[in-house]
Amino acid sequence: MSTHTEVNEWLEERQGRFIGMADQIWSNPELALAEYKACSLQSDDLAADGFTITSNIGDLPTAFMAEWSSGKAGPVIGFLGEYDALPGLSQHNQDVQDPIAVDGPGHGCGHNLLGTAALAAASVMKAWLEHSGTSATVRYYGCPAEETCEGKVFMARAGAFDDLDMAITWHPGSTNTVWAGSSLAVNNIKFRFRGRTAHAAANPETGRSALDAVELMNVGVNYLREHVIDAARLHYVITNGGGAPNVVPDDCEVWYFIRSPERHQVEELTERVRNIARGAALMTETTMEENFVSGAYNMLSNTVISEKMMAILDELGPIEFTDEERAYGKTIADAFPREIRATMLAMENLPKELIEQGLNGEVWPIRDADKVLPGSTDVSDVSWIVPTSQITTTTWALGIPGHSWAVTATGAMSIGHKGMLHAAKAMAMTGADFVLDPDLLQRAKDEFAESTKGRPYQCPIPAHVQPRKP
Repeated sequence: MSTHTEVNEWLEERQGRFIGMADQIWSNPELALAEYKACSLQSDDLAADGFTITSNIGDLPTAFMAEWSSGKAGPVIGFLGEYDALPGLSQHNQDVQDPIAVDGPGHGCGHNLLGTAALAAASVMKAWLEHSGTSATVRYYGCPAEETCEGKVFMARAGAFDDLDMAITWHPGSTNTVWAGSSLAVNNIKFRFRGRTAHAAANPETGRSALDAVELMNVGVNYLREHVIDAARLHYVITNGGGAPNVVPDDCEVWYFIRSPERHQVEELTERVRNIARGAALMTETTMEENFVSGAYNMLSNTVISEKMMAILDELGPIEFTDEERAYGKTIADAFPREIRATMLAMENLPKELIEQGLNGEVWPIRDADKVLPGSTDVSDVSWIVPTSQITTTTWALGIPGHSWAVTATGAMSIGHKGMLHAAKAMAMTGADFVLDPDLLQRAKDEFAESTKGRPYQCPIPAHVQPRKP
């Protein structure tokens, strides 16, 4: 029996365990850095499976590593998992928008599936190593706070990935393919201004408005947009704008994401934004305090791993969805305006004719190899430490936006389950193939060394910054 056949059969035999885990995480959505139930569920499961658990990685209470080794001579293969939910995306398992809890959190990015599939891949790879007697070490990383680009960056700063030979992960999506593109590097910073309170009508001249400083900073940044590269992104929300209009606010805050295709560009752009914040404080006679929340690199996909994962997806073939599942997906897709769905298909380089479909289980060629996608992920930081690649599989309807109720709606039913198990099989098979072929693994390492030559990873989070409390 071939390795791939064994992996496939072992995963099918254990699917009830993994589906149950994914559904339990979906039913208990937890926001970034507060994923206590998910972390405990997964670490307890892998401990029972024979893995050694290391907790509190990077001083993150909801980060852990599970490791099992069959021999120190073999390579160390890491699977990256996530389990944080998103605010405001609570949704019942149905094809019309209907939150379980109004304004409550939900798995609108499918991370209940993401973490579980990566865990499943690690567990099944362990079973194969035991059965075959092959020497290797397999690890699963339970990573919190991907949505805020915090978890893996603090874990990286703690050296959690330094001794890996390669890392494998995936992301739920609307197609089966390898995502080989890059992403935007990012800095995540809060700027807090402090002034002097006063009665806004009786004696405003004695006040120094922290809100004025926030607004002047935002105006300055908006003028800056004309003088940055087209691919850069600057966005913000005012997290504290004062308490009442008749009080000159003395304590206000604005939260910025600063993005660009390369890490050095983000650093340069961040300094320009800082200067604007300093200027706003000077103009308003307030003080400015910077709270650096997190930062992340741009993605560095490994071609050798990507091509192997693509071959395995081709071998596995399409996901077979039932007519009922396809109808369910079509109803969800049709809930969104046609122009939004067309934009989403174009962004994914998919034929516009697919807009008439609800679900697509086919396998598509490697995607976005030369493209920078307009988003950020802390998987990118791992990709600058060890050779890394990731796939996507179909877990939600075609053309719908990520971070929406529609993603939550398929995360705990058969559509999401099928995509999750498909991803787990592909990742476990990939890990096994690289263990069995040292030359292939060396090629991945050689490519990584060439890609990072003269550009070693430097954690973007300053040494003095500690993880925030949720």
